[in-house]
Amino acid sequence: MGRARLAELHGVATSYEPAPGRTVQVPEDTVVAVLAALGVDASTPESVREALDRHERRQRDRLLPPCVVVRPGKAPRLSLPEGTALRVRPEDGAPHTWGRAAAGTRGADGPLTEARTDSAHRGGAHTGGVLTEGTAADGLLTALAALPPGAHTLLAEAPDGRRATAPLIVAPDRMPLSPVRSHGFLVQLYSLLSARSWGMGDLGDLADLAAWSGRALGAGFIQINPLHAAVPGTPGAPTDPSPYRPSSRRFPDPVHLRIEDVPEYVQLRGRARERADQLLEAAAALRTSVLREGALIDRDAVWALKREALELVRTVPLSPGRRAAYCDFLAERGQALEDHALWCALAETHGPQWRTWPGGLADPRSAGTARARAEHLDRTDFHCWLAWLTDTQLAAAQRAARDAGMGIGLVHDLAVGVHPSGADAWALQDVFASGMSIGAPPDAFNSRGQDWGLPPWRPDALAATGYAPYRDLLRGLLRHAGALRIDHVMGLFRLWWVPEGRAPTEGCYVRYDAEAMLGVLALEAHRAGTVVIGEDLGTVEPGVREELERRGVLGTSVMWFERNYNGAGATGAARPLSPREWRADCLATVTTHDLPSTAARLTGDHVELRHRLGLLTRPLAEERAADAVEVAEWLALLGRLGLLPEGPGDEEGAVKAVHRFLLRTPARMVGVWLPDAVGDRRPQNLPGTWDQYPNWRLPIADAEGRPMSLEELVASPRLRELMAEVARLAPRDAAP
Repeated sequence: MGRARLAELHGVATSYEPAPGRTVQVPEDTVVAVLAALGVDASTPESVREALDRHERRQRDRLLPPCVVVRPGKAPRLSLPEGTALRVRPEDGAPHTWGRAAAGTRGADGPLTEARTDSAHRGGAHTGGVLTEGTAADGLLTALAALPPGAHTLLAEAPDGRRATAPLIVAPDRMPLSPVRSHGFLVQLYSLLSARSWGMGDLGDLADLAAWSGRALGAGFIQINPLHAAVPGTPGAPTDPSPYRPSSRRFPDPVHLRIEDVPEYVQLRGRARERADQLLEAAAALRTSVLREGALIDRDAVWALKREALELVRTVPLSPGRRAAYCDFLAERGQALEDHALWCALAETHGPQWRTWPGGLADPRSAGTARARAEHLDRTDFHCWLAWLTDTQLAAAQRAARDAGMGIGLVHDLAVGVHPSGADAWALQDVFASGMSIGAPPDAFNSRGQDWGLPPWRPDALAATGYAPYRDLLRGLLRHAGALRIDHVMGLFRLWWVPEGRAPTEGCYVRYDAEAMLGVLALEAHRAGTVVIGEDLGTVEPGVREELERRGVLGTSVMWFERNYNGAGATGAARPLSPREWRADCLATVTTHDLPSTAARLTGDHVELRHRLGLLTRPLAEERAADAVEVAEWLALLGRLGLLPEGPGDEEGAVKAVHRFLLRTPARMVGVWLPDAVGDRRPQNLPGTWDQYPNWRLPIADAEGRPMSLEELVASPRLRELMAEVARLAPRDAAP
C-alpha cells in the first residue's frame, strides 16, 4: 500500500484499462523504475517510508507549490498560513493594484503588487488560508485573474518570516479560434519537389504552394510535417528520415533552406561562384533522379550539397542591416540557441551519440563543455547562422501565405518527443526522464504495445522550472505559424512510460498537470494569435476530448474513423456518422500521412500492400472482405446524401464525394491531403515498418506512381477539378 500511495502522489499509475471494464495491474518493478526516474527511491519498504515522510514534510513546510497556474474562473489551490503576504512581480515590470491591497510598491527586486490572506481581503468567510474557487470579488483569485496573461513571479511571506517564490502563469481560458471556416492542403514538405528543389521540397516550395493555393484556390491554410532539426547521419548510419524523431523540436532543420533565396548567395564570386554552380548542377541531377528516374528522396545527399553551398555563402559578409537582424536573433533565442548550435558543432567532431563524448562533454554545463564552447566558436556560430537563415525563410513562407489571403497560413506540427541522442536531450537533461521511453499500452489493435524510443518530460522538473522549456519550445514553434498541430495531444494529460530494457507491455501511465500544460499552451497561443489543433486519434482517456474542446483546442476527425459506436452498421459494429453528427471544433480530413491514401482505400490497394509486407494479422481474403464492407458502407452513405453523382465505380468521383461529405460537416477546418488530389496510392509512412517500406522518402506521385513536381501539380486537371469543388462548397470567409 505504501508504494501505491507513493506512486499516486507522483502521478504514477499502478494499473490501466486496455479496454472498458478490464483492468491490468502494472508490474511492481516498473513502478519502482518509473519512480526512480522521478528521483524517488521506492526499492525497499524502508525507502518507501522515507520517501513518504519526505513528501509529507515538503508539503507541510513549503509556502507555495513549484508553479502556480491561474485562468479566469479557475482558482489555484494554495494552502497558506493565515496572514501570509502575497506579492507579484509582473514579467513586464509594470505595477498592478489588487482590490483593497496596497498600491503597487517597489521593492529591491522590482515592482511588486501585494495582497494578504486574511478574511478582509477575501471578502468572505474564513477558509483557513486555503484559496479556492468561489472567493469574493476582492479575493486573491480576482486579483490574479486581473493580471495580464504572462509568466509572472509570485512571492509569499508567512508571519513567521518564511519566504518563497514560484512562477505564476496567468493564462487565457481558451485558445484563439479562427473566426471563419477554412480549407487547405495537408502535405509532407520533403515530398513537394519543384523545378528549383535540391532533391527534396524546401521552404521556397512551401511559399510557392501557399501563394498559389491562397490566391488561385481560396485556401486558408497549409499544414506541413514537423520541420524539427534531425539527428545528423554518420557513415553507415543515414539520418533517420522520420520528422517525428527529431534531434531538437526547438529549432528547424536547415536542410529545408532554399539556398538561392539566401541574399548573400548572389554575391558569390570567382572560384566560390564556380563551385556553387557545380553544386547547383549536382542538385539538378539529384532532383531529376527523384522526379524522373524513380529514386527515393535522399536527405543526406541533399544536405551534403546544401551544406557545402552554405559554407561558401558564409564567406560573404552580411550587410549592416542583415548583421543587426542576426544579432537580434542571437539575443532573442539566447541560451537555447547556443546549446543547440554547440551540440551540432560537437556532433560534427564526435558523432551524435553524446553519451559517449569525451572530456565531460556529455554534461552541457561541465567545465569541459565550457572549454569546448570557446574552442568551437566558429562552428557554433555557423550553426546559429543556419538557424537564423531557416527562421527568416519560415517567416517569408508565412508572409507569402498571409499575403495570398490565407486566414491562417502555415500550420506547423509539434512532434510528441525528441531523439534520445539529440540536441534537446543533451541540453535539457534535467527535464527528461533518464532511462525511460514513451509509447502506447497494449490495446485491441496492438497486443504488444508500442515503444517510440523518445524520452519523456519529467512533470516535476517542468513544474520546478515554471514550464520554461515547454514555453520556450512553443514560443519558437509559433514564431511563424498561423496554427499549431500537436501530435498525440493526449500527452498533455498523461504518457505511457516504458523503462529501458522492458517490453512496452511493462510500462505505465505517468500523469502531467494538464491545467498547467494547457495553460502554458493557451498563453503562448494567445501571444502568437495562433489556432491549436490536437491530434486526438486512437485511445483517448475519458473526459480528455471534452476538456480540450472547452479550452478551444480543435480535434482531428478522420472520415474513416468517424462512426457511431453505439449504432450497428452492415458489419454489425458501428455505422458511419452523418455530416450533422460530426463535431464542429475540428480539422476534418479523409486521411493522414500515417494512413492509406483515399484512392488506395477505395480500391483496396492498401490491403494488398500490407499483405506483401507481411503486416496482416488475419488471412488476406478475410481482410479484403472486411475492408470492402467498410468502404461500401461509406459509399452507400455518400450515395444516399446525393454526394456521389458519378456512381460508386468512378474513383475520381468517389474522391470528390468524400470531400463533398467533409464540407457538409460543421468542421471549422477541412484539410485535403495533397497526394489525394492527384490520385497518389502510396502512403508516406506505413506504421510497423522500418526498411521494408520507404517511409518519409517518397515524392508526391500521380495515380500511376509517376512523381510530380510542384509545377505539374498546379497544372493537374484532376487537382483543379477537386479543388474547384472544395472552393465552391467552402468559400473563403464563410462562417464556421
